[in-house]
Formats: sequence, structure tokens, C-alpha cells
Amino acid sequence: MTEIAKQGSVAAAKEEVIEKAIKEESYVPSKEIRDLWKKVHSAMRGEFGEAVFRSWLKPLTLRACYHGALEVSVPTRFMRDWIQTHYAGRILEMCVEKDPNIKRFEVVVVQNAILADDESGEQSKKLKANENKKEEDPYNLSSPFDPRFSFEAFVVGKPNALAHAAARRVVESQNVPFNPLFLYGGVGLGKTHLMHAIGWAMKQHWPERRVMYMSAEKFMYQFVKALRTKDTMGFKDTFRSVDVLMIDDIQFMSGKESTQEEFFHTFNALVDLNKQIIISADKSPSDLLGLEERLRSRLAWGLVADIHPSTYELRLGIVQSKREQLQADIPDAVLEFLALKVTSNIRELEGALNRIVAHAEVAKQKVTLETTQEVLVDLLRAHDRRITIDEIQRKVAEHYNIRMADMHSPRRARNVARPRQVAMYLAKQLTARSLPEIGRKFGGRDHTTVMHAVRKIEELMEEDAQIAQDVEITRRALTG
Repeated sequence: MTEIAKQGSVAAAKEEVIEKAIKEESYVPSKEIRDLWKKVHSAMRGEFGEAVFRSWLKPLTLRACYHGALEVSVPTRFMRDWIQTHYAGRILEMCVEKDPNIKRFEVVVVQNAILADDESGEQSKKLKANENKKEEDPYNLSSPFDPRFSFEAFVVGKPNALAHAAARRVVESQNVPFNPLFLYGGVGLGKTHLMHAIGWAMKQHWPERRVMYMSAEKFMYQFVKALRTKDTMGFKDTFRSVDVLMIDDIQFMSGKESTQEEFFHTFNALVDLNKQIIISADKSPSDLLGLEERLRSRLAWGLVADIHPSTYELRLGIVQSKREQLQADIPDAVLEFLALKVTSNIRELEGALNRIVAHAEVAKQKVTLETTQEVLVDLLRAHDRRITIDEIQRKVAEHYNIRMADMHSPRRARNVARPRQVAMYLAKQLTARSLPEIGRKFGGRDHTTVMHAVRKIEELMEEDAQIAQDVEITRRALTG
């Protein structure tokens, strides 16, 4: 038997066990198991630390107990994978210490999980109804929203203020304010966070509205599946009967003509019904190559809100907010260091902060600037190794089609001075060089000239979308 066949047999056997347990109503945990779980769950705070508990383990919800398996649920696949990798082994040991009959600890993904908190058997009825409803519910296609990505957790700064305000407006308006809302920006700048925040807020403000959220890839998959099963009418009914349709990373529809055709008709149908559409992408509608002109035109109908690359102030605000969420003891100097050094995107910045907090908890050490540099040595070395001022000057010169020599020349013509300022800005953002050192690499200029260039580009990025795009394109080319 092949490995895939074995896995299929194991999965089928597990489903059979669960079905049998449901029928016997042994799926619902006993009072003893619920009491055990309360003690173990409470003990996790001391075992793993406050920061880990609040971020990962607090949402764990007891769901079932059957044949020696203790099953808990979390709302997202990402949380499940992280818990299984880092904490599940120790949690099982803690459970076994209190009850040797427990043999396995399993984490499953359940959106709006049913809590195992009563003894009346009502939970089993609800669970059965939920299992039966899954296949019938056309809105079950929607991807779950990550509970960490709320408006409250979104740090607002100049680069993302317009997108944030537009997202809030969509949620708070009783009618559709603009259609579609199109959010775009580089990788890791907050587009997906805003999409999830809209989804959560929609559920709170307008619980009666049917919200469907998915990636463009999943939309394509569902469309192909409908074609294969000859159920295109069911597909159309499902997607055209929602109140809010949210599609993430629509650039992945590029080149997929049939999918674009179907999405185009879905878009028009929802607009005609005055239903809200929210789209995200890595580029503005006009720059999405591979999409039909008529579709790009439709995407630009409503409000197009871009998220600019982060500034130092925004990155600092984000790690300060993250420190409060984790309730971690991290010196200001460490946060300032991270905001200065990790500039590629917000996702990488938050990942770096999580790494140093986890290391401090495991090693039982305080977070210091020295330990931060040690823990992130691979990340910092990679940035320092990849990016030099010479490379920055070369990439910027190529982008603006000027000579490399213009980076060092005294010429002040706009077509030369502006690219030079962009290169100085990127040198400050992507290298650890001081202002005087950067100035020397640009024809022996004074550090005040570099400072002026950095401030000027920061201002222009807020006012001029083309400058912001030029900077982002060059940054991506440098950081890979």
C-alpha cells in the first residue's frame, strides 16, 4: 500500500470513529474531562509564559473526547499548524499527567466552534446538525477570518491611512459607499489584515449580511470544480447571492480568461444588486497585466486605495503595539533597532519580534539589543550581504534610465536629482550605513543633504503615487 493510500485509510478510519462516537453521544466530553481541560488550559499560562498563552493558546477550545483522543479547536489553519509544531507535545504530556487514559492530543480548525460546556446532550445534537449542514451551506466556501487581524490591531500611519479609512467607511455605511473598494500594495504591507478586519467588523455590525471571503486562487478552483461537475448554475447562485464578496490577490487571475469571464459577470451582477465588492491586489487596476481591459476598467470604478511602503515611524508604532499585545518586556532600544533594520515588509518585522520573544521565553533570558542581534543574525546578515549602496545606486539608475555616474555628479536637474534622492532614501532604509557614510558614496555630499533627501522622498511618497510605486519597485528588486 502506498503512503498516500495509507494516509487515506487512516483518515477514513478516523472519520468512521468520529461518526460512531457522535451516534453514541460519546463525542461530548464528560464533566471529568472538562474539569481536566480547565486545569490544563489554566496551567499553560505558567508553563509557556503569558505572551505565548495570549497569542496562541488562549483560543484553544475543548471540542471532543473519544477513544483516548482529546480534541480541541482553533479558528484558523495557521494557528493549528503553529500549535501542533511548537506546543502540542507538551500539552499532551500535561493531559496525560492528569489522566493516563488520554493517548492523543489533536487540534482541528473549526470556525465558530461549538463549546463543550454542558451535560444535557444538547451539544451532540448541535454538532450533528452542524455536520449535516456543512455540505448544504453554500456560504461554507468562504475562508475563515483570522481573529488576530482586526481593526483594533491595525496600526494606522500615513502610508496606510487612506486604505484604513476606506475600509472603515465600507463597514460603517448602511449603503454601499463605493463599489468596488480596491486595496493594493506590496507584499506584507497590510492588505490581507484590512480584508480580515473588514470581515470581522461586518459580522459585528451587520450579522444578517452574508459575507464571502476567499483568495482569487480559491475562486478559480471553485469555478473549475463547477465546470468539471457540470454545476455552473450552482456556482453562479452561490456567488451572486452574497451581500459582500471579498477577493484577495486578484492578480492571480492574470491570464485565466475563462475565470476572468465568470468573475466579470459575477461582478456586474452584484453591482446591479447593490452588493458590496472588496478586492485586493499587489498593483493598481491599470497595472494588472494579464487582466482583460474591461475587467480592469470595472475594478477602477469605485475607490482605489493604495498602501505605501512603511515609514520608520509606522514600523516603530507597529512593534510598540505588538509589544503591548504580547505583554512582553522589550526595551525601547530593541524596538527602534527592529524598526530601523527590518524594512522589507510588516510581516517580516512582526516575525522578527516573535522570534526574539520566543527565544527569551525558552532561554529564560531578558530581551536586550545584544540578544536580539544574536537571534536575528541570519536575517540581519542576509540584508547586509544582499544590499550595498552601490547596488542601490545601480538599481535606481536602471529604473530611471540614467547613468550610474549621475549618482555622484553635481548635476541638479530634476530628472537626475530625484532618482539620486530615491537612492539616498533607500540607502538609509536598507543599509546600516550612517548619513555621512551615505553622503560620501554620493559624490562626497554632506550628511544634511542625505537627511533632506530622505525627508523629501517620505513626503513625496505620501503625495505622489508614482514616486511611491517607483520606490516600492526598486525596493523589491533589491530585497528579492
